[in-house]
Amino acid sequence: MATIKINQQLKRIEIKEFEIENQIVFNYFDNLPASERDEKLLRAIYIGVLALMEDRISSFLSKTSNELGTELESLKMIFEMKKELFYKSTIKGTLAEDEVAEFLNQYFLDKRLKDRAFITGNTAGNLPRNKTGDIICEVNGTPDLKIAIECKFDKSVRLGDIESKDIFTRKSDTAWSQLIETQANRDSKVSLIVFDISLVENSVLKSFENVGYIPGVGFVAIINSQKGDYSNLVIAYMLARDIALNAKEVELDKDILAMMVNRIIKDINEVLIIKSLVQNNIDNNKAILKQLEKSILLMEFNQEYLKRFLSQGTLTKKDLLDFYSGEDVKDKYRLIEKEINEL
Repeated sequence: MATIKINQQLKRIEIKEFEIENQIVFNYFDNLPASERDEKLLRAIYIGVLALMEDRISSFLSKTSNELGTELESLKMIFEMKKELFYKSTIKGTLAEDEVAEFLNQYFLDKRLKDRAFITGNTAGNLPRNKTGDIICEVNGTPDLKIAIECKFDKSVRLGDIESKDIFTRKSDTAWSQLIETQANRDSKVSLIVFDISLVENSVLKSFENVGYIPGVGFVAIINSQKGDYSNLVIAYMLARDIALNAKEVELDKDILAMMVNRIIKDINEVLIIKSLVQNNIDNNKAILKQLEKSILLMEFNQEYLKRFLSQGTLTKKDLLDFYSGEDVKDKYRLIEKEINEL
């Protein structure tokens, strides 16, 4: 027997023994006073039918504002404004931080976790005049046990893994650098970087389609904020939380050692590039000298940090950031490069 009966004489529909099992619908009506539920159900059916008739939500909102009053017109304005604001580079970062923090706090509440997410805003961290690390999450409400989150809704931010990084190029933000910088700046146990699927660079998306982990560096989560899908953020955060709660200090950090060894191997391989530069002309000889000087500086730089690491068993977060960025090497090389060019 059909659930809906059409009464042609009275021009109305009749629904008999109607039930619906849907979590969203249940939660909405469960939060309404009993006296308002019948009215809201009729309104929901009316709005839903109009939406089906129009087929497209944007067209539906624009054509029914007069029929449904100022409330629906406000909904239309919010819908369009939010979509427009999200893609404006000057404020999409702030929107991202607010929405991520709001989502996390609601998630903590729903799961009865004592964690709390705070937006750092314009507050600098441990590094002078550095605001990297948009959100601080206190695990179990403990200020000394933190997970730091950086939101980067920006297609210019590449993956930037250390094996392919060229220290001598212009400095730019990467997923690697932002994770290391976030942890050092906010003195967190673990760091996490959040990208949006509509605003993420291809190298990041290729390596981490949903959730990723860079050993010794941090987590990557790719969300879909326009669809309200933060499931990857939850996965990454809970993994980071497990590490923050259960990680123990070790005498030798194998992940950092592996990263340093990979860097040394990369720089040793660069010495082989010299073979392709050996030609009988001044310009190529200068290039050979530059490449040799680069390699010598890099090997000295890497050895210095390797000695420091082996003597201490680990590197401080500041040391790790300095090792990744290699700013000291670039400064020394500029003077050598100038001398070579003047030969």
